[in-house]
Amino acid sequence: MSLDPQLLEILVCPNDRGDLDYREDESLLVCTTCGYRYPIRDDIPVMLIDEAEKPDKPTKTPAKKPANKPAKKPDGGGR
Repeated sequence: MSLDPQLLEILVCPNDRGDLDYREDESLLVCTTCGYRYPIRDDIPVMLIDEAEKPDKPTKTPAKKPANKPAKKPDGGGR
């Protein structure tokens, strides 16, 4: 049995108020912004942050971009 379309229209992620992607075959609602995965049990979405599966943390930290150095001012020579 699938969830009521009217219910899906009003549900948002309790963590960040993001939109939810309904994955009927997995019985999950997945937040499109934070990635939290909320289970659906007995056709009832369990919208509790404590019950959500949190997304994996990245294993690598992104490389830092080199800082932009200000351009040198041209030499005023010839005065």
